Amino acid sequence: MKVVIVGGGIGGLAAAVAFHQRGWQVEVLERAPEFTEIGAGLSIQPNGLRALDALGLGDALRSGGLADPPAGIRRADGTWLVRNDITDLRRRFGEWVTVHRAALVDLLRTAVPARALRPGTRVSHVRPDGTVHHDGGTTAADLVVGADGVHSVTRRSLWPQAPGPRYVGYSAWRLIAPPQHVEGSAETWGRGERFGHVPMPDGRVYCYLMANAPIGSRVSLGELRQRFAHWHDPIPALLRSAREEAVAQHDTYELPKLRTYVSGNVAVLGDAAHAMTPNLGQGACQALEDAVTLAAAVDTLGVRAGLAEYDRVRRPRTQMIARRSRQVGAPAHWSSPPLTALRDAALPLLPRALFGRSVTAAYTWSA
Repeated sequence: MKVVIVGGGIGGLAAAVAFHQRGWQVEVLERAPEFTEIGAGLSIQPNGLRALDALGLGDALRSGGLADPPAGIRRADGTWLVRNDITDLRRRFGEWVTVHRAALVDLLRTAVPARALRPGTRVSHVRPDGTVHHDGGTTAADLVVGADGVHSVTRRSLWPQAPGPRYVGYSAWRLIAPPQHVEGSAETWGRGERFGHVPMPDGRVYCYLMANAPIGSRVSLGELRQRFAHWHDPIPALLRSAREEAVAQHDTYELPKLRTYVSGNVAVLGDAAHAMTPNLGQGACQALEDAVTLAAAVDTLGVRAGLAEYDRVRRPRTQMIARRSRQVGAPAHWSSPPLTALRDAALPLLPRALFGRSVTAAYTWSA
């Protein structure tokens, strides 16, 4: 049996590993000239680690060092709005790991035979019968997996009338700052903007910033330093220590719901199926879950029955998590002074266990 995977990011390579381990012939078509990942850090949450365990790769990430669960949310002056019980979160849900995105892609790539990887291949169209048209000709397979991101060619080929990506109103900046001390993983909310920092095992600090902005606007590191100069420590120091070339900016999109993730002998996964806001940090974790579930279902039940089972299991879950991600991030981007004052007054009054309850459905998944 042969599977062609369109897209060589985290979801696509995870699917390639899963199918290769089950004895399938695998071919991964990636338009970039090499298999790598731009960007910065990535938090792999307990459910994502369990998906990697199903591929036999979880311990390889753990060996680099574990991370703490998120400590909570602060105001720009440093006052805590939400303080999580990280010991309880770890006890209830398991382990967290923070890695560079490129390191995870490398780990997945090396678990796939080199002969299966075809970088520099641009796909133009995918047909439901399992035929893929690309700049090297056509390739036919028993199964095609569209893992080609938020602007997926696979999705447009199979559902040309489906709404495209929707800009959610804010841009995101990601960077890795040089080694320095920070107290755990936390997020800070202002008016229409926020800053998060996550310590990495080697002492560096993964930072992410989000701010309301017109689509396509570009902001330099110098402007970010000015914008956050009066926020609490260590935010100004983290930005001062960063280099301009280390900052990646991306507008934030999500995809409207699809009525199904499969068509004929083709399935979409990851951002191609359910691109979501980054507010729960579940994008990569859901792609890993997709890949493990898809390979198990199709290999066990056959292509058509397996695709139906994949859609039945994955679509409600991922669409629920996308909805929750949108909802939990919305208050961070309120810009009205009365609304943000109300938010800042209300959040400290919420039960300390609320975060744990809100993420239980995401974190307790198992393969």
